[in-house]
Amino acid sequence: MPSPVHPAEPAPALRASPMLAALLATRPAFLGVTLFACLIGLAVAHGSGVAIDGLKAGLTIFFALVAHAGINVLNDYYDAKSGADAANEERLFPFTGGSRFIQNGVLSEVEAGRLGFGLLAAVVPAGLWLAWASAPGLILIGLAGLFLGWAYTAPPLALVCRGLGELAVAAGWLIVVIGSDFVQRGAFSLLPVIAGLSYALLVAAILFINEFPDRRGDEAAGKRTLVVRLGPHTAKWAYLGLVLLAYGWLVLMVGQNVLPRGAAAAALTLIFSFRAARYLLAHAGEPAELVPALKLTIVAANLHGLALAATLAFGRWPGALS
Repeated sequence: MPSPVHPAEPAPALRASPMLAALLATRPAFLGVTLFACLIGLAVAHGSGVAIDGLKAGLTIFFALVAHAGINVLNDYYDAKSGADAANEERLFPFTGGSRFIQNGVLSEVEAGRLGFGLLAAVVPAGLWLAWASAPGLILIGLAGLFLGWAYTAPPLALVCRGLGELAVAAGWLIVVIGSDFVQRGAFSLLPVIAGLSYALLVAAILFINEFPDRRGDEAAGKRTLVVRLGPHTAKWAYLGLVLLAYGWLVLMVGQNVLPRGAAAAALTLIFSFRAARYLLAHAGEPAELVPALKLTIVAANLHGLALAATLAFGRWPGALS
């Protein structure tokens, strides 16, 4: 029996506007995390003395967003094929349970697959040009990012089904930071890894908390996420640990004089993260009560990314670490 349709979910009438449907299917409201990852990478390059090339920076941001959009669509495609989204009756739209474009008849599975792979294919020529304009190592970074985005839900790897989704997401968004810095610097550096890790972990926390409302649907479809494996009452403590690790890393790097002192301001977003954790600790087994926690987790990650980018770009760096 199909799960009930939320009033805000996409309706089949959207098929009459194919371009709008394709755009909305990419879940544009959630692409901000990639924008901020790019800004952090650019801020690291600028803050450490690299002159920023505006054209390369603009292309990096645009095509990183296109890649993220394609990955979003492919995640819906593979979740539709596995039955995970169709089985999800406790979803909290628009945060969890996918975009619902396939389940509600706006796009077919085939159309969604073509859109997702088409968007990823569009990234390839831009990536090759950026590699030519910076250094060949960018090809490795780009391939790693695209691979993780595909392998997140796609069989046979389906990393999220193996309890590795959080690790894949943290690595994926750290790769965006590294790539944005690399395009400007033309070489690999430890700085974007050190500077971007706290943000990447907070982006992974978004995925992690989204798995709580989806738990029963995921389990029914054989999608054994970390929350399914641990159970909600153990997983809620792992969420808190992930958040503490993110902020602890940032404070440690500032305290060790690796990052500008001003970067510590980004740790103030722990107010939102801890409020989200408080909701989760109280309601981990009650999906309908988790909307505030989901919103606060998203706010924490985005504000952290914005604050981190600003302080890294304009703060006084203690020294150059290459």
